[in-house]
Amino acid sequence: MSKVAPLTQQEVTSAVSSLHNWSVKNGKLHAEFRFKDFAEAFAFMTKVASAAEVAQHHPEWSNVYNRVTIDLVTHDAGDAISQRDIDLARKIDTFAS
Repeated sequence: MSKVAPLTQQEVTSAVSSLHNWSVKNGKLHAEFRFKDFAEAFAFMTKVASAAEVAQHHPEWSNVYNRVTIDLVTHDAGDAISQRDIDLARKIDTFAS
């Protein structure tokens, strides 16, 4: 995979302000989602997994019962936030609503 350009701090700040569930934590896009139960959380994760596979951009994530925590960062951008992270975060937001 080719090198991806990291976003500037200003670009990240602007992009995050347009996202519904996301913040920057430890240099990564970070979101925590809560669902009615495990089945609903798992259905959400399945949608995210499919979108991530299509985008060839995979999240760092964890699941505990009805909670899903996701961190996005682009390794090909030097472990910085790139447009690929923003695009996937926007897609993930559509699954959470």
